[in-house]
Amino acid sequence: MPRAARGCRMRSVLPVLTVLAAILAVWYAATIPMNARLVDGQAARAGVTLTFSERAARSMSLTRPVLPAPHQVAQALWQGIAAEPVSSKRSLVYHAIVTVEATFAGFVLGALVGIALALGIVYVRVLDLTVMPWAVISQTIPIVALAPMIVLLANATGIGDRLGVENRLVSKTLIAAYLSFFPVLVGMVKGLRAPDAMQLDLLRTWNASGWQSFAKLRLPASVPYLFASLKVAIAAALVGAIVGELPTGAVDGLGARMLVASQFGQPLLMWAALFAAAGVAGVLILAVGGLQRAVDRAMGVRG
Repeated sequence: MPRAARGCRMRSVLPVLTVLAAILAVWYAATIPMNARLVDGQAARAGVTLTFSERAARSMSLTRPVLPAPHQVAQALWQGIAAEPVSSKRSLVYHAIVTVEATFAGFVLGALVGIALALGIVYVRVLDLTVMPWAVISQTIPIVALAPMIVLLANATGIGDRLGVENRLVSKTLIAAYLSFFPVLVGMVKGLRAPDAMQLDLLRTWNASGWQSFAKLRLPASVPYLFASLKVAIAAALVGAIVGELPTGAVDGLGARMLVASQFGQPLLMWAALFAAAGVAGVLILAVGGLQRAVDRAMGVRG
């Protein structure tokens, strides 16, 4: 690798490593006061007096800390990923797969709904005046309040039984779709309206039909906006799937894992599941980015 390329890469990586080191330093420092009560209580019962270094060491090695140290979370995460078979319900990979299934289904449904509504809003004036305000208002409803209602309606209608799937999966899918359709809607509307009046007038002078204007101008112009919104939507769908696991009584999935860990006082497991969810979100966003690069190459876009 040329020296200039190595220097450029180091300049791009160094800020990230600096921020990461700062976060770890603050995190380690915060474990001492956050776990002080537990450490002092144990020391008082044992009748010993701790120095600052001993106090710090014990605060980072508690079995059930208020705030676990980063190395404890990393160990629990590794235990859940590598030390258990994927088929085991103790495996975070197993629970991640369950959550990703609902995430992907909700993401696809939400993206299709968002694109369809965007097309209607751009091409039908009545929908622009009626649908868009309601779409904005829908996002002001807290999902933690809406999720139990969706679960109740899904169970009452038995839609899952008609589709041959579990009602839990249907409710999680609907919640994920509810959170993911709005970014796609906004991004697609912005993208379809990106061409200016001069470009549209030029196509009219060439006697282009409405379909040709859409296929040759509006749709290509909307692709960058669409993929930017899809990256937001896939992360929102994951949040929706995790939230949807909480009121359904699910025992599988990262959200269910967090809930079980919270109920049984296992903070390390809860933090491990949380970081596993963050890792899954990163992988899903990278997957959408890879799809975008493939589409760009197919469209002849030069990076």
